[in-house]
Amino acid sequence: MKTALTIAGSDPSGGAGLQADLKTFSAHGVYGMSVITSLTSQNTTGVTGVFDVPLEVVTSQIDAVFTDIFPDSVKIGMVSSSEIISVIAEKLTAHNAKNIVLDTVMLSTSGHTLLKPDAIDALTSLLFPLADIITPNLYEAQILCGFDIHSESDMIKSAEFIYHKYNVNVLLKGGHLAGTSNDLLFDGNIAWFEGKKIDNPNTHGTGCTLSSAIAANLACGFDIKTAVKNSKGYISGAIGDMLNLGSGRGPLNHMYKFFPNK
Repeated sequence: MKTALTIAGSDPSGGAGLQADLKTFSAHGVYGMSVITSLTSQNTTGVTGVFDVPLEVVTSQIDAVFTDIFPDSVKIGMVSSSEIISVIAEKLTAHNAKNIVLDTVMLSTSGHTLLKPDAIDALTSLLFPLADIITPNLYEAQILCGFDIHSESDMIKSAEFIYHKYNVNVLLKGGHLAGTSNDLLFDGNIAWFEGKKIDNPNTHGTGCTLSSAIAANLACGFDIKTAVKNSKGYISGAIGDMLNLGSGRGPLNHMYKFFPNK
C-alpha cells in the first residue's frame, strides 16, 4: 500500500485540515499519516481559536513517521508560524522527503487569517524550494504576486510570475472567479483544468482536500499533470455530492464514491 503524510492543523469539525486530508488519502486507497502543527477551534461557521503545537513535538512527530513508515508523498497544510515552518523544512530535508505538495494556507474558508505575517517570508524561502507543487487560491496568489487577479488572463500572469520568482510548479485555483471553476497548472507550460460551477455553498475544506488528493495521486506514481487532473475530478465529485452538515459552510463528502449522500 502506498503511503502519504499530512503536516497540517487539526479541524475538530472534520471538514478541513488533517482530518480532511486523512479522509482523502483513504478515499484514494492510500495509507495516511499525520503530523499536527496546530490545534484549531473551528466549525462550519468559522475559526475561534488557534493553538500552535510546541516545536519539539512537531519535530518528534516528523521523526517518528519518517524513521518507521517512510511516506511516498507529503502534503503540507496549515503552518502558522515561521518557527514551525523552519522546523518542517529542516526535517523534510534531513529525511529526503519526496513528492511534496504545499497548500499555501493563509486564510480559512470563512476568512480567518491562519498565517502570521512574518511567516509568509519563511514559507516562500524555506518550503517553496522543497515543494514539487504549490496550490494557492486567488487570494493567496495575489499576496504572492502582488497584484489583483480578476480574469483567466490575470491567472496566467500571476502563475507565471510565481513560477519564475519562486521556481516552483503552481496550481492556481480559479474557483473564486465568477462563473468558472477552471484551475491553471503552470509548470513552465500552461495547462487548464476545466470545471463547472457547482451550486453548493458547502465548500469547507475544499483547498485541503484538493491538495491532499494531489499528494495521494503522486504517492500512487502519477505525474503532476495527471495527479492534478484526477484530483480535480475527485473534488468536483465531493462537492457535487451535495452533503449538507452544519449551520455554516458545510464540509464535502470525501467518501462519496463509497457512501454517496442520499
